[in-house]
Amino acid sequence: MENSLCLNLSRVKKTNLIINRLHIFTHGFALLALIYYRTNFLFQMIKIRDKNTPFLPHALVFFSELILSFLWLLSQASQWNPISRKVFPERLPGNDKLLSIDVFICTTDPIKEPSVDVMNTLISAMALDYPADKLHVYLSDDGGSSVTFQAVKEAWKFLKWWIPFCRKYEVKTRCPVAYFSADESKDGNEKFSSTEFIAEKKKIEEKYEEFKCRILRVIENTSSFTSRDHDPLIQVINDGIWGVDSDETEMPLLVYVSREKRPFHPHHFKAGALNVLLRVSGLISNSPYILVLDCDMYCNDPTSARQAMCFFLDSKISPKLGFVQFPQKFHNISENDIYDSQLRFVWPKLEGMDGLRGSSLAGTGFYIKREALYRTSNIQEDVDLVQLQKSFGPSNEFIKSLILNYKPNALKDEDFSGLLLKEIKILASSSYDNNTKWGKEVGFRYFSVLEDYFTGFNLHCNGWISVYLDPARPCFLGSATTNLNEILVQYTRWVAGLVEVAFSRFSPLIYGPLRMSTLQSMCYAEFAYEFLIFLPIYCLAIVPQLCLLHGIHLYPKVSNPFFIVFSFLFLSSQLKHMQEIFSTGHSIRTWAIEQRIWMLRSLTCYMYGTLNGILEMIGLREASFSPTDKAVNDERHKRYQMGIYDFQASVLLLAPLCTLYILNLVAFIIGVVKIFHIEQASEMFIQLFIPLFGILINYPLFEGMFLRKDDGRVAPSITLLSAAICIIILSFGSLVLIY
Repeated sequence: MENSLCLNLSRVKKTNLIINRLHIFTHGFALLALIYYRTNFLFQMIKIRDKNTPFLPHALVFFSELILSFLWLLSQASQWNPISRKVFPERLPGNDKLLSIDVFICTTDPIKEPSVDVMNTLISAMALDYPADKLHVYLSDDGGSSVTFQAVKEAWKFLKWWIPFCRKYEVKTRCPVAYFSADESKDGNEKFSSTEFIAEKKKIEEKYEEFKCRILRVIENTSSFTSRDHDPLIQVINDGIWGVDSDETEMPLLVYVSREKRPFHPHHFKAGALNVLLRVSGLISNSPYILVLDCDMYCNDPTSARQAMCFFLDSKISPKLGFVQFPQKFHNISENDIYDSQLRFVWPKLEGMDGLRGSSLAGTGFYIKREALYRTSNIQEDVDLVQLQKSFGPSNEFIKSLILNYKPNALKDEDFSGLLLKEIKILASSSYDNNTKWGKEVGFRYFSVLEDYFTGFNLHCNGWISVYLDPARPCFLGSATTNLNEILVQYTRWVAGLVEVAFSRFSPLIYGPLRMSTLQSMCYAEFAYEFLIFLPIYCLAIVPQLCLLHGIHLYPKVSNPFFIVFSFLFLSSQLKHMQEIFSTGHSIRTWAIEQRIWMLRSLTCYMYGTLNGILEMIGLREASFSPTDKAVNDERHKRYQMGIYDFQASVLLLAPLCTLYILNLVAFIIGVVKIFHIEQASEMFIQLFIPLFGILINYPLFEGMFLRKDDGRVAPSITLLSAAICIIILSFGSLVLIY
């Protein structure tokens, strides 16, 4: 009986587990055979001292294979014990026993993050299916833009109509833009066929159109200027009648927060904004649980809070449960998803981490326990105040909020003024973090620009666990980046943040094993050391090709038994990739796209991200974080929907790709002629296959350089530059490698 009333269930995905472990053992054995072959071959070369066989190319290829083997080994930790979870929100206790939630939404730039989209996210959060008196929404406007401030006020006016409508008709899609573009007849709700509903829906849609028009007028008549030098502004949004909507029903609290920024004070990007929200909300609502959302990630299922509570209210895991992570899914993904914008490969890794001690944080769409971020547990009133001030800063009012069962007075309208407002502004000041443990041991961590990864890693090191929940109906839907330049720039920024962690004392392979399981450390290390992939990819895109042109074989010939080992490793990795793709409901086309984008990222994002990360660490480059541009370009969007690549990207990103493509194309064509002329096909089969595979997988790049005439092609100047660099590599590369 007790089990039948449980709030959640987890089960091991046995089929995936068997396939994964079988792959681990067979592929791992083959890698050992490859390492034996390479080691033995190099020792023989040194022993014999054959001057006709250059040592350097063999050493470079072996080095590349060792790096690939190391990264493969790390990646297997998340494959070891994949699980799935199910929740039963209908078994939760009554609303009076649910715990309150604060929602944090962060935005920075109303131009790159269009205000209408940001307000749709805010509206969907305000309309969550949760008791209104236990739901508090905070919008952080890090740019201090008047446009965003006015847009929030307009959103409040629309919310007074929207929330009662959603409650009355039990609307499932509570993001207005998504609701009015969807077919609700699929929901099977009989209320949707009534004449009363149809009339009210039409009225609400008119209100929404009016709301959008008011936003557009605000944008036209107000400067979109964002500043890094402005005073703090915190304001509760209401009409003077606290928390009451058009039907005299209670409304969730809505608070606009723009923290202080000064040019000479570090503001720590998103982590700094979230920590200000932590402190400000501590004096206003102080909810024990927090939902963090990106400004373009709207609530698609209003029951997400109740689903998360199925874990937080589970007495078996709740004491150690730090956060519940939902996957990021997107509403603007095309059928082909030619840029792999959905990052399909990431979410099975988090699912696998969940089978250990929980997934990492993924930036948005997670409910987190406030206590986990504070590193506090049942602070008593007689605790040493000085010690708390060293950790949490000088605000005594904020320190009071740390005490168990503290109830803030700020929710009472008459109390949210005067001294308390002054105290809240102090908490939002740019210097409040100074000489405290904020960002180091308290709150979201500052060490890396990838605050989600590093914060999640620290929470797990501190003994917290987490869960990953992927329900059938996505709880959150975002707007994915759908142009090549923005995708590569965004990924480069992520890689730079991971490099900072990998080369620090917080390296998951050094800092992690003493504080968490080896397998969980390997999961975090897989992300942290993924940047190394650019070294073997560059090597394998250049060295075998140059050797092919000079008739130097680097791999065993077809008749050699070790040829089977190399063939097996290639087929094993590709078939495993296909199995993962098919198990998530995708097709062989997805396999080709992911292979292509993986190569593009490896040759650009990982290289530039590594360089940026190292320069930031040694102080030659200042850390930066520019929000991804979510504004839609009609021409680019049209090409994306048609499955046509748009190569309007920086020359720094395109030149390496085009250079290596031309190099592989030349090497393959000349190699085929030479091999069949001198009858060395058996010895050179693998070296001929490597450029062929790259040429076929990246055929859209060939089209962009040589066949297309539209604006989305590779600029002729970049093609010519790449050809020139290719000639240099063919000339000087051969001298370095062969002689």
